[in-house]
Amino acid sequence: LIVGVGNPGKKYETTRHNVAWTVIDRLSFSSKLVWKEKFKGEYAVHTIGSDHWYLLKPHTFMNLSGESVRPLMDFFKIDVKNILVIHDEIDLPYGFVSFKNGGGLAGHNGLKSITEHIGTQDFKRLRVGVGRPELQDVSSHVLSSFSKIESLTLEEYLKLSANAVEEMIEKDFAKVANLYNKKQLVQL
Repeated sequence: LIVGVGNPGKKYETTRHNVAWTVIDRLSFSSKLVWKEKFKGEYAVHTIGSDHWYLLKPHTFMNLSGESVRPLMDFFKIDVKNILVIHDEIDLPYGFVSFKNGGGLAGHNGLKSITEHIGTQDFKRLRVGVGRPELQDVSSHVLSSFSKIESLTLEEYLKLSANAVEEMIEKDFAKVANLYNKKQLVQL
């Protein structure tokens, strides 16, 4: 299960908080996905051989993401060790990504909600750096669009982040996590 956390609605579409949804949209096979509305979100299935990869975009708003994740997990009998959550990360600069297996929640409301609903924070993550704000508060920062300077490399950043997800699908998580340990994909 690959979960991209974000907020539904046009006004949030291009915000830093929705970077996970845009990473999913940049997967090389995304145009072939058939999205269905269920589990308080939309989900699709990508099949490779006998493996089924479920992709989920919760439509519950960030702080209620677990309300979408848990029902899909239960319905398709997905073990927590087979979950990857893609999320925005203010503790990584823009342009960086990092895989992480379990660990703290760093105040991220989407991760908190998922943890509350599945009963553990021991799930895999792809942290997509959006940088820490210098002047504005964190909430305003993550709910704002990328800057003009960031926008110059944003498409490349999203595609390279999606490539990292595809590598994780194809290879062992630990190996890919080592390759992408706080790796800079683009420069400002």
